[in-house]
Amino acid sequence: MKRLNLESSCRNCLYKINLPFRYLTNLESENLSCDKSILFYEKGEKIYREGSYLSGFYCVTEGIVKLYKTGINGKEQIIRFAKAGDIIAYRSVLSSEASCTSAKVIRDVKICFIPSKNLFKFIKTNGNFAIQLIKKACVELGESNDYIMNIAQNSVKKRLIEILIHLKEEFGLDEEGFINIYLTREELANIAGTATESVIRLLSSLKSKKLLYLKGKKIKILNKKKLILEFNF
Repeated sequence: MKRLNLESSCRNCLYKINLPFRYLTNLESENLSCDKSILFYEKGEKIYREGSYLSGFYCVTEGIVKLYKTGINGKEQIIRFAKAGDIIAYRSVLSSEASCTSAKVIRDVKICFIPSKNLFKFIKTNGNFAIQLIKKACVELGESNDYIMNIAQNSVKKRLIEILIHLKEEFGLDEEGFINIYLTREELANIAGTATESVIRLLSSLKSKKLLYLKGKKIKILNKKKLILEFNF
C-alpha cells in the first residue's frame, strides 16, 4: 500500500453523483477532501481483513476489489466486487462491529480512505446524506437476500450463467469483447458456491455449444439469448 500525495477535491469527484456524497454541502465536501487519504494498492494486496475493526471506510476511484468471507478450510465465498464509484466497509463502521468480509485487490486500485468521524458527523448534521446512506444499505441488503435465495434454489448451471451475465452488465467489455473482469475458475466457483471442477466442466460444455469463447481467464459471451435458454437444460 502506498499513500499518494495528491490533491483531489470531493466537490469535483466524477463518482459522487451515484453516492450519498452528492448531498454534502460545499463546505462538507471541502472538509472531506482535507480529512481523507488517497491510497494505492497493487493486485493481490488486502485492504482489510475479516474480523478487523476499521477506523473508517473506503471509496474506490480506480480498479476492482473482491469482497469475500472465509469459510471452512480457508475456502473463500465471494460476496461481491467493488469498482470505481463504490463505497465499502461503511456498514461495519456504522455498526461499530468487526468487518464481516475481507477486501482484496484483483486489479490495481486507487481508493480514498474516509475516517469514521466524517461519516458520523455527516449523518448527524445532514439529513439527506443520512437518508441516502440508509437507502444504499437497504439496497445492498436486498441484493444479499437475493444472492442467498439464488444459491439455495437454483442449479449450479443457472447460477453460473447468471453470474456471467451480471459480470458483463456490471463491468462491460474490453477492447476484444471479453467481459472486462478476469477471474480464475476457482473465483467463479467461489461466487457460484460450487466446486471448481463443476465450473470447469460447465464452461467447457457452454463453449462446445458455441455460447462462450474462452481465452485463459477471459470469457466472451457469444449468444446471450441462447445462453439464457440453457437455464432449464
